[in-house]
Amino acid sequence: MHEYSLVQAVVERIEEEVQKQRALAVHALTVSVGELGGVDPELFRTAFETFRQGTVCEKAALTVRVVPATWSCPACGKAIEKGAVLRCPACDLPAKMGEGSDGLTLDRVELEVP
Repeated sequence: MHEYSLVQAVVERIEEEVQKQRALAVHALTVSVGELGGVDPELFRTAFETFRQGTVCEKAALTVRVVPATWSCPACGKAIEKGAVLRCPACDLPAKMGEGSDGLTLDRVELEVP
């Protein structure tokens, strides 16, 4: 249920940007959720629907993009397949998690500015 606190943080960040840009409205926002981020995309959407009432995001459309977890070798860059041992078979190095695999990112905010 930490999705509610995450949504609150996202909305607060957008409110800061609205004030900075002196925006009139927020039309849309896009958030990326990493597969290993521990965030349930459906709960995040539900939390947004609940939390946005009375905020600058009240009429904004939310897009949640799920980022699949990826792994690769930090030396040669070879991709490690899902379900495989997280170690490069050629370099014998531990795999490196791909960017966004475990993150939550506010990718885009569409504002109406005067």
